[in-house]
Amino acid sequence: MTINTPILQIDDIEVLYEQTILAVRNVSLTVPTGQVVVLLGANGAGKSTTLKAASNLVRAEKGEVVRGRIVYQGAEVTHSAPHTLAANGLVQVLEGRHCFAQLTVEENLLAGALARQAPRRQLLADLEWVYGHFPRLKLRRNSLAGYTSGGEQQMIAIGRALMAKPRLVLLDEPSMGLAPRVVEEIFAIIHQLNRHDGVSFLVAEQNINVALRHAHYGYVLESGRVMSEGSAGQLAARSDLQDFYLGARTGGAGRQAVSAGAVSG
Repeated sequence: MTINTPILQIDDIEVLYEQTILAVRNVSLTVPTGQVVVLLGANGAGKSTTLKAASNLVRAEKGEVVRGRIVYQGAEVTHSAPHTLAANGLVQVLEGRHCFAQLTVEENLLAGALARQAPRRQLLADLEWVYGHFPRLKLRRNSLAGYTSGGEQQMIAIGRALMAKPRLVLLDEPSMGLAPRVVEEIFAIIHQLNRHDGVSFLVAEQNINVALRHAHYGYVLESGRVMSEGSAGQLAARSDLQDFYLGARTGGAGRQAVSAGAVSG
């Protein structure tokens, strides 16, 4: 892979669920190596499906990429197994902060390194690296994950992905259900991981303001299609996008949801 090769290239994909339900149509996007790219859109726009297509987790939900191709680090991976992709550095953090509730925080983190078969000394060093980004998790390392807060569980989910030593993290709705202060903390950590550790990110998010503050580039999805794209600055300056997210198309309920900073999607 040359330095100019995108870490992820999605070319004109179409995704069907159960061979009948069209969820994503003609979606193309690029994640340059070392950048943070965001997928913006309302609930049901196709953001999660696009991420799961890239990681091939869509097959676990009876979905399939029926057209187009997905290229990771210069090689086509459209139909590669998820565990193979993870072993090669493409890791997804699913929506909903999935943790092993009956395991401790540290056991959850170590689970992310199972496929690597790294020596214990390396695992301990990697744990300290994760704890450096998430000091709150170090304080809770012996607590059962099921008894941690929503924000801490999101940190566990991201930290577990980092234990796989990823080159690219697909992050689905990291702000969902979290207080604005915690959302800011999560995105600040994403920024640090990108800037200081070189981890690339493709983030599906409804919180347009916080997402664009920490991204390089963005795509807007609507009804399973890419409707717009541009640099984070260009998208943030567009009043039509602001109106869309502030409820011009969705009414007062949309305004309340966005102002609360915790919309699902």
